[in-house]
Amino acid sequence: MTIYNYTALKNNKEIVKGKIEAATPREARENIRKLGFLPTRVEEEHLRGQNDNKDATKEAKKGKVSKLGLQDRIDFTSTLQILAQSGIPIIESLLFIENDAAKLKIRLVAQELRRQIMNGGTFADTIAKYPKQFGQIYIGLCKAGEDSGELEKTLERLLELLNKQAAIKSKVIGTLMYPIFVIVLAILIVLIMLMFVFPVFKDMFDTMGKELPWITAKLMDIGIFLKTYWYLVPLLLGGLFGFVTFLFNWQPTKRKIDEYILKIPVLSDLIEFSNFSNFIAVLQVAYDAGVPIIECLYLANLTLTNYILKIRIESATSKVQQGQHLSSALRSTRVMPKMILFMIATGEQSGRLGDMLMQATNFIDKKLDNIIDVMTKMIEPIMLIVIGSIVLVLALALYLPLFGSYMST
Repeated sequence: MTIYNYTALKNNKEIVKGKIEAATPREARENIRKLGFLPTRVEEEHLRGQNDNKDATKEAKKGKVSKLGLQDRIDFTSTLQILAQSGIPIIESLLFIENDAAKLKIRLVAQELRRQIMNGGTFADTIAKYPKQFGQIYIGLCKAGEDSGELEKTLERLLELLNKQAAIKSKVIGTLMYPIFVIVLAILIVLIMLMFVFPVFKDMFDTMGKELPWITAKLMDIGIFLKTYWYLVPLLLGGLFGFVTFLFNWQPTKRKIDEYILKIPVLSDLIEFSNFSNFIAVLQVAYDAGVPIIECLYLANLTLTNYILKIRIESATSKVQQGQHLSSALRSTRVMPKMILFMIATGEQSGRLGDMLMQATNFIDKKLDNIIDVMTKMIEPIMLIVIGSIVLVLALALYLPLFGSYMST
């Protein structure tokens, strides 16, 4: 006989744990049902997961909670929403996640939340202590849902919102992956040509006894330098990557970059609609959850990543605080699409703002898909031109001396 550890539901509410002897896992489940329990987890007693649980307990005692990525929050919210919809209390739901979540960081989060709720805290107040893990939007919506007594519906709306954000992120990354791959490939080709091909032609060019064209001379010098000091190549590439990252994160340069991007055709549409897609989606979910319109705008504004758009929407929020209609305040920013403004104005006049925000969300999603399709079609010829230009420059640098020697003879 083998000893099995089990987790089961008693009366479909209370979670119980224990051990039972059986010949097979199936027999163990049957014996648990005979006890009047509904088994949710049955496993042979061994050391699997023991070290993980010890680490989780140790970290939880220190009050540390791992940062959750977007997919982690989706997994956590999905399980929590299903259990809450089934009528299982929040503490038992968190206990289930703590025992059965696939990732250690999710189990650790559930364990810490359950511990604090059992000490007298509410779910919304507890997650509010971890803004880096959940984000202000998640916290604000859970607070509204808990205050209104509709936490289950709020978790369902949150799950839809998180899935939408993941879909938008996937679309944008998918669009940018191809040009990034081509750029990296072009850099590698140039380095290989400069470091290994150009130095091979040096002796042949020297025997010609003629002055090299300036482009050949420059690329030859660079190639010899890189071949001699090859260890500087990864340092230079790393430094370049770090410098570009710094420019995009340092506020003074980020503001200039964000402002310049909004002036580039097609790319500006991608940035604007990807930002407003998340903005309107959060606005709609928060409004349906009963959050006051000012707080809805505050939560929605947290999704904006472009500095210029963020500043202008913040100015609209101030105008709404002063009593101006939402549609009028957003129209004054001159960045919101006219169709969205029309839908919001119609919703305000008819008293169906929530429905019109949903329609606006669908409109932006379709528009964003069209923009991504256009960009995808444009990127391919642009990348071909870039690669072709690089190959042309390298070929000219190699063959111009030969052409010059041939013409002189």
